[in-house]
Amino acid sequence: MNSASPGHRCGPSPAQSRTKSRRAALQALYQWHVGKQPLSEVEAWFLAEQDLRGADMNYFRELLYRIPACVEDLDSAIFLLAERVVNDIDTVELTALRIGAYELFHRRDIPYRVVIDESIELIKRFGAEEGYRFVNGIIDKLAHQLRLSEIE
Repeated sequence: MNSASPGHRCGPSPAQSRTKSRRAALQALYQWHVGKQPLSEVEAWFLAEQDLRGADMNYFRELLYRIPACVEDLDSAIFLLAERVVNDIDTVELTALRIGAYELFHRRDIPYRVVIDESIELIKRFGAEEGYRFVNGIIDKLAHQLRLSEIE
């Protein structure tokens, strides 16, 4: 019996590939934020040192380069809802919030529920134990501002 019949995929699904891309992007953007390194150096290190098999590399690069390009706008939206200043938000939480905000603003092809779920999963994996509650609240509020017609 041929297990490679139509309908069977080899490797991760597109959704799994994006999840892996988000995880790598969170780590890379964290490194960029904390280390103040050029994005090209962060990317080169990740490509050399991290296992990115199964990741959607185009999406990883999109997040890695486009989030810093619009970080002021993303942070403004986040901080208005968080009612905190940048120094009061944990760096991992801030990075996950930036990814979620970016997707809500710029990736209308990604359903808002997926953005919320993926943001929560990033924090559960990399952040503080209860950090997901804060991230969920901010991303949910932002979704209600930016994607109200989708939510309704």
